[in-house]
Amino acid sequence: MTADQRAPEVDDPTGDDALMTVDELAASVGLTVRTTRYYASRGLLPPPTRRGRFAMYDAQHRARLEMVRALQGHGFTLQAIEGYLASLPADAGVEDLALQRAMLTSWTPRERESLTRRQLEKRAERRLSDDDLDTLEAFGHLTREGERFVVHTGFDVGVRVLGLPIPTAGMVRAGEVITRHMEALALELTEVLREEVVEPFRSAPRTPEQAERFEQTLVETRRLTLESVVAGFQRAANNIITRSLTRR
Repeated sequence: MTADQRAPEVDDPTGDDALMTVDELAASVGLTVRTTRYYASRGLLPPPTRRGRFAMYDAQHRARLEMVRALQGHGFTLQAIEGYLASLPADAGVEDLALQRAMLTSWTPRERESLTRRQLEKRAERRLSDDDLDTLEAFGHLTREGERFVVHTGFDVGVRVLGLPIPTAGMVRAGEVITRHMEALALELTEVLREEVVEPFRSAPRTPEQAERFEQTLVETRRLTLESVVAGFQRAANNIITRSLTRR
């Protein structure tokens, strides 16, 4: 039995607003007490602060839990998350953890979905043959996990593409081109964001309020980046059409 399991689940007798009971900690990040205790038992949280017989938690515990949720949003297992958290400095502050989480938070707004084949077909609103599943997997819109399927961003688009009278080989080739260039673009943009935005902010003095506002700024930056990528592709495609017409 862990220390926080032995601690009574009552309000902080010290009256310190900066500290929370396990119930308050769980509620602050939208988890159940049972799940929070389980994460603590796996070492995903540092030991709680003791106040006599009471186990209390602070903003750093909350920041670590939010980091766990961010990594889970990417589909990482708890074992992988344990390894990542173990690599972070033990004295990493709330602001540093918030910056790490902001960089790791999934760009996909939807929660990770693991579906049976029947659920997948209900989501697609059509029957999916084995060839359809192979094509969607080649597109990168889903991943097989045994008898289940993990749905990725663009699944609905991929399903609509299946209905087009285009040879499968052509669709798969187009998907490979998109994946190759998008991964290169994402890598370069992430490096620019880290080097030109995050690192300068991290190296300067900052308050918790500034760190929170900066995290929201990163969220808005991601949204604008996605819009810019779409607009940039449209502009590039139009330029190619213009050059083609000019040559003719």
